[in-house]
Parts: sequence; structure tokens; C-alpha cells
Amino acid sequence: MAREYLKKATLTARSDASDTHEIVTKILADIEEGGDEAALRYAAQFDKYEGSILLSEEEIEAAAALVPEKLKRDIQFSHDNVRRFAEAQKSTLQDVQLEVVPGLIAGQKAIPVDGAGCYVPGGRYSHIASAIMTVTTAKVAGCKHITACSPPRPGVGVNPAIIYAAKLCGADKILAMGGVQGVAAMTFGLFGLPKANILVGPGNQFVAEAKRILFGRVGIDMIAGPTDSLILADKTADPEVVAADLVGQAEHGYNSPVWLVTDDRALAEKVMELVPQHIATLPDVNRENATAAWRDYAEVIVCADREEMAATSDDYAPEHLTVQAEDLDWWLGRLSCYGSLFLGEETTVAFGDKASGTNHVLPTSHSARYTGGLSVHKYMKIVTWQRATREGAKPVALATARIARLEGMEGHARTADIRLKKFFPNEEFDLTAEE
Repeated sequence: MAREYLKKATLTARSDASDTHEIVTKILADIEEGGDEAALRYAAQFDKYEGSILLSEEEIEAAAALVPEKLKRDIQFSHDNVRRFAEAQKSTLQDVQLEVVPGLIAGQKAIPVDGAGCYVPGGRYSHIASAIMTVTTAKVAGCKHITACSPPRPGVGVNPAIIYAAKLCGADKILAMGGVQGVAAMTFGLFGLPKANILVGPGNQFVAEAKRILFGRVGIDMIAGPTDSLILADKTADPEVVAADLVGQAEHGYNSPVWLVTDDRALAEKVMELVPQHIATLPDVNRENATAAWRDYAEVIVCADREEMAATSDDYAPEHLTVQAEDLDWWLGRLSCYGSLFLGEETTVAFGDKASGTNHVLPTSHSARYTGGLSVHKYMKIVTWQRATREGAKPVALATARIARLEGMEGHARTADIRLKKFFPNEEFDLTAEE
């Protein structure tokens, strides 16, 4: 049985193409040339904010005082979980060394980048959790300087809970600036900030495009598109839970795809009946986003069996993948293309988004086919080193000289020759590539 689409998307992420690239390129060039003054002009234009750009310790403390104690405890809980998981991830990175041949030792060393720039969205929604996810992992990785950057609200500033979370998680500086100008300020080292070596965190299409353009000058976590989610469900799944989970992800934005893949037609039909009912009960802005996402981008697919369901999921390579089906261990072993996996109805994407410990900065737009999400590893440079005794260098130098000459790289060959002659003046060596 081929996949049967009970609901097919009429739009994709590519449908939303615009002149974003040209706009972002111009803004970046203006700010690189004009520095702080140019960044402030764009902040006034786009953020409509003229308050403090780099928050002082007094301003951070004042913002923290506005955060309710219950929310502070929730932020601390989330931070603790993310930190513990990040520390476990870091423990998998070990410095190693190996005696490749007698007398020649090669090694690997993991070194954190110096400066991290963490972008925390604050436009449509105030992403407190993004501050936790990005800053905590940078801190655990060992970055020497961490800047958190978030767009201020006109006449108000950055959400106090974002400020509190960023400071708690280890941000050295907090920048009240959004969009391309915020990304540029961290990259170019404006306002007295150290230049960022890596930019991380989600953002709108302008932030994503700025990161794409700047990649190479700085590292980035990934190039993110609209968030997406896929649910694999069989006859044992609760359609109310499935529908709620689909709507919970569709509210991200008008172009956030959600997909249901099942081998049970009755479940699919029931979920399609329930989703509009769930959407109708959302607050206005959330309802508008979810309505458009479900109407234009959502898909419902019926497959023959669980193997076809798994293959379909791997083809879609979703950012978030939920399994609400029997035999969860089978799914864990079978599935291979996803940003983060949620097994069973006892967990959900929102848990990972907010507080469970795994990171919510994840690959979108099918890029889970080749990469994972944000982790301490993204902030680490895996470098190599080597050391040799003279005897250990001998066979390597001989092979190097002959291979280099075969390639036509005489200069390379001579760097091996000179060592052989210096280290072993009384020996004769065959340094040609021919028999």
C-alpha cells in the first residue's frame, strides 16, 4: 500500500520566499561599516526601542525583582535539567592519544570556542526557554564569554524573565537588541563586546538569513526554518492527545508544518475532526497561527504498517518526532532521522521545549537527515596534535616524501627529506616514488 494522504499541504517552507537575502545583506554591510551608530539606527527602526542596549548589573537585578518567585523556581528547575544533560553530553568528549606507529603519538583535544552569541527570540512570544537552552550549554562547554541577545519591546525592554534566565544560566552580557542588528552586534563586537566565534539560537527568517550570510566568518549552530513536528500513532494512541500535540506545535507560526502518520484510518479521521475544535479554543494570536498552519502546511498520512510509517518519518526528517504507539523500543531502534524523539504519550514536544533537559534548538526543514541539534559539542573545536621521536618520524617521513613526489608536490617532499638527512646523516634512503 502506498502512502495515502487524507490531508495534503498546499504550501511548503519554500512557498514563503521573499527578498530577505537582499534586505539582510544591506543591513549587515551598513552595520559593519557604521558600527555602533548604525546598529542603534536599525534598533530604533525595527525594535522601536531607545533604552539601554547593554544591560548593567543594576538593570539585571531590577528585572529579576519583577519575576515572580514561582516562575523563578520553574526557570531554575529547567536550567538544572538542561545543565545536567549538557554535562553528561560533555563527558562523552574525551581527550585521547594513540601511538600510531612506534615513536609517533597523535592525539585529539576538545577546546571550547572563546565567545558565544546566544540569540533569544522575544517577538511574537518571549522565549524564556531559549535563553536557558543556549546560554546553559555554552556555559557547560566552557566558553569564556557569553552574550545573550534578545529583542526589546517598545518602551519596555527585554522581558524580565528572559533577563533573569540568561543571567542565571551564565550570560556575561545581555544585549537589548533584536533581529539582524542584534546578530551583527555580536558578530562584529559592537558596544564593547568581544566578537562572537559562534552564533546560536532560533529566530525569524531575518535572523536565520543573517546567520547564513555570516557563516564562515563565525560558526553557527544551524540554519533554521519554521519549526516542524511529526507524530507517529497507531490504534493504541489517544486521538485527543494526538490532536492537542499537533495544535501545540502549530501555534508556533502560520508556516509551522505538523504531520500525522498512522496505520489506522479511524484514528486519522478522528484527529482531523478534533484538531479544529482544539484550535478554536486558543487565544487569538495562537489561534490565527494554528489555523493557518493546519490549513496550509499540515498533512495526515495513512500507511500500510509500522515499517512504512517509520520510512515515511525518515523521509520527512522532522525537527520534533513523537511516537504514540506500541513497542516503543522497536521505534527507538528503527527511526534514524529526527532532531529530538519523544517516546510515548507520557512525554511531549513541549516538555523538551521547556524543561525536560534535552535541547530545543533543533534542525528544521529536513536537515535532521544530516545533523542533530544544539549541544555542548557545537561549542567545541575537536583539534588534533602529534609528537614523535626521531625513530618514530622515520617511516612517516619516508612515506610522506614518496607520496608527495607522486602527487607532484616537491616542496612537501623536501620537508621530509631534510629531517631524514638531519636525524639520520649516516643512512641512505630511497625517496623517489618509482619502483
